[in-house]
Amino acid sequence: MRAGPATGPVILAFDEGTTSARTIAVDRAGRIVAVAQREFEQRYPAAGDVRHDPEAIWEAQIETAREVIAAVGGAGRVEAIGITNQRETALIWDRATGRAVADAIVWQSRVTAPFCEQLRAAGHEELVRARTGLPVDAYFSGPKLRQILLEDPALRPRAERGELAAGTIDSFLIGRLTGGRTHVTDVSNASRTLLFDIHRGAWDDDLIDMMEVPRALLPEVRSSSEIYGETDPSIFGRAIPIAAAAGDQQAATFGQACFAPGEAKVTLGTGAFLLANTGESAVASSHGLLTTVAWRLGKDAPLVYALEGSVFVTGAAVQWLRDGLGLVHDSAEIEPLAAAVSDSGGVVFVPAFVGLGAPYWDPDARGAILGVTRGTKAAHLARAALDAIAFQVRDVVEAMDADLGLSLRDLRVDGGGAGDLVCGLIADQLGRAIERPFVRETTAFGAAALAGLAVGFWDGPATIAELRQVDRRFEPAADADSLAAGRHAWSRAVERSRGWAVER
Repeated sequence: MRAGPATGPVILAFDEGTTSARTIAVDRAGRIVAVAQREFEQRYPAAGDVRHDPEAIWEAQIETAREVIAAVGGAGRVEAIGITNQRETALIWDRATGRAVADAIVWQSRVTAPFCEQLRAAGHEELVRARTGLPVDAYFSGPKLRQILLEDPALRPRAERGELAAGTIDSFLIGRLTGGRTHVTDVSNASRTLLFDIHRGAWDDDLIDMMEVPRALLPEVRSSSEIYGETDPSIFGRAIPIAAAAGDQQAATFGQACFAPGEAKVTLGTGAFLLANTGESAVASSHGLLTTVAWRLGKDAPLVYALEGSVFVTGAAVQWLRDGLGLVHDSAEIEPLAAAVSDSGGVVFVPAFVGLGAPYWDPDARGAILGVTRGTKAAHLARAALDAIAFQVRDVVEAMDADLGLSLRDLRVDGGGAGDLVCGLIADQLGRAIERPFVRETTAFGAAALAGLAVGFWDGPATIAELRQVDRRFEPAADADSLAAGRHAWSRAVERSRGWAVER
């Protein structure tokens, strides 16, 4: 648990991620004054299937919240709670007890892939994409709800009688926190279900029927920044307003103050997620990106949309160099190792361990390391891994530029992988400056900001933008000839990695 000086009121953010739950406290100056984190179990019942125990998530989240509340001087100092979550993980729970009736199916799980393939074969892809902005894919949460009902036939009759509730992790936490009095989700989480019409801002009956999900299960869809209810006083000792919810990548975009169309952020972690604000226009992608809801600021405010590009492997490649090859003992050692050489020595690393995401969407691609010679050293492999992060970010940014018909106005970078060398390489590849904030925990900060706006803790988005402090601005510095040569080599290497898993 980390803590700083806590004087005066704070906003709490519950940051429920894929492997851990965190709580942070933010003061009026935008400073993080306390942080606590707990990991929870990952379950793998079958190949390609990932599950979570919802009770473990609940316990981890409440434990961290109580630690932070104690650190800031008690619940009396907490003005509101905002929630951000792993977006496409789905679960079903008993309305009376609040306890889940089965494990949650995690966003990484491919267990619903056969059903999604049936939908595509039946010709539903065009309708689904037109209404949701998403492809028919096992990534999203609607088919997961159907799967939970299929695995236990006793659940569907209970669902149809209204005894059960379903949703994403935000809905589950809000329901438990309010003692079962509130069953809601926000527009950003709803937009990742394949059940929500992003243009009307409402559940879609055609999609609900297609996914075979009883309407009685679904939560009310609310804005991302409003008071949904209050915590049961027995949990923290007093009732606290729950005033925001947003999917993790949308919350990070808000935390990075990407409030104007063309402003974008990239979060560098295990993979990389790029979101570009497109304002009140839902821009359809023709370059392999997703159209999604970013947020809605209040009940009567317009929907704000974003284009999203997902890169599957960035930091995971660094982890592989550490764990698979033993090049380093700690991931933090990769940047110094890579900086020991001026370039990769002609080595190109395509980290397509699980296929390629945006803009290629090739599940049959596999990882490749090309250009190795007797002179290749560990430092060259490390540098090639960091180069690959920059190349992949450039691929997605160029797709966004093409979809938008203009160059992104701004790019802000955050996440655990946003080291100095990587940020410099990205700036070089893009040929434009990028900014890294002083507070890199932008997902949790975004949730706190949305909640603070709802209760008047801060005046408006302009205040949030003022709170955001830039740690460093990275300007492009590479020469054009070396950039062109590196880009050409990357393109050749990607082509060689594509389709590798297909029998020939």
